[in-house]
Amino acid sequence: MSTAEPAAGHATGRAAGPEAVAEALAPAAPPRADPPRVVLYGRDGCHLCDTAREIVEAVCAEQQVTWAEVNVDDDPTGALASEYGDYVPVVTVDGVQQGFWQVDGARLAKAIARRRVSG
Repeated sequence: MSTAEPAAGHATGRAAGPEAVAEALAPAAPPRADPPRVVLYGRDGCHLCDTAREIVEAVCAEQQVTWAEVNVDDDPTGALASEYGDYVPVVTVDGVQQGFWQVDGARLAKAIARRRVSG
């Protein structure tokens, strides 16, 4: 994972939780009214995270939703590494965990649609 300039609809963060992620993203991306709908938690050097990033990016572009990528090792409190470290990549939609290790694009798209209808 890189902290380089984020792609459209994609940002990087260093804080825990959807609200904190949105707050942490403010310097790297234009201000948003809402936090990203999809968050990919991962770490540098993780080949599963690289694959997950491609899937999340494609699904979010297709579904026209924002997403963020958070490196669990960048959290100074260690809480993210403790919670997600053994399971990265972990994907959440609107703060609800949808999967880990292997990201299923069809399942992610359904979760986004389901959360959009119910939330």
